[in-house]
Amino acid sequence: MRTNAMDRYRAPRRVHVNPTIQAVEAQGDDHETPPARGGGSPAGGDGDGSAGKQSPSSNGVTGDPEKSAGDHIGVKSYPYLMKLLSKQGDKKILFADKVLKFTESGKMKRRILLITDFAIYLVDPEADRLKRRIALAAVDKICLSKLRDNFFAIIIPSEYDCLMASTRKKEIVTVLVEATRSTSEYELEVAYSKSFEYNASSELVKEVHFKEADGGVRTKILRKGSD
Repeated sequence: MRTNAMDRYRAPRRVHVNPTIQAVEAQGDDHETPPARGGGSPAGGDGDGSAGKQSPSSNGVTGDPEKSAGDHIGVKSYPYLMKLLSKQGDKKILFADKVLKFTESGKMKRRILLITDFAIYLVDPEADRLKRRIALAAVDKICLSKLRDNFFAIIIPSEYDCLMASTRKKEIVTVLVEATRSTSEYELEVAYSKSFEYNASSELVKEVHFKEADGGVRTKILRKGSD
């Protein structure tokens, strides 16, 4: 586990390069979510895990391709998204959906998560504004639990990490693993644990803890070292 925030600027070790979320907005820096009951909703695709077993389908940005099974929002109906992807030169849309993204302060923001054959995009759906682009080659691993929560963290050693929540968590992990495998010889690490660390910024490390409680899952997000 990482203990020094400055280690974030070391080069990655790689050679090749409107869901309903069971969570509450943070009150201050550290917070705890109420227990998540059961699995993801049918719309989330995680109920029986079948969505996580799908291979990422191709949805070409140009032409008139068949709708991707991973496109849950209809990207072609968003002119801004199509313009963005065309400008970046991405050829395939592997996944698209609305998620919750946690800010450095712990607040939750709604974002459109796009995964293409080259990168991960986080877009503000209200402002039609690109908030972040992460090259697939920069992703080191994905951290999450095996419990029925919706949280996952994308670890990017050369930048800061990204903690999100989605009822399609399993599908997102599968898409990222297969996309990385198809574009390089690198096997993306998927780390399952009941707790993990992530860098909310270059200077702030947070811990995420999961615990089964009251028939669900209780999630706590804390500054590292706090009680």
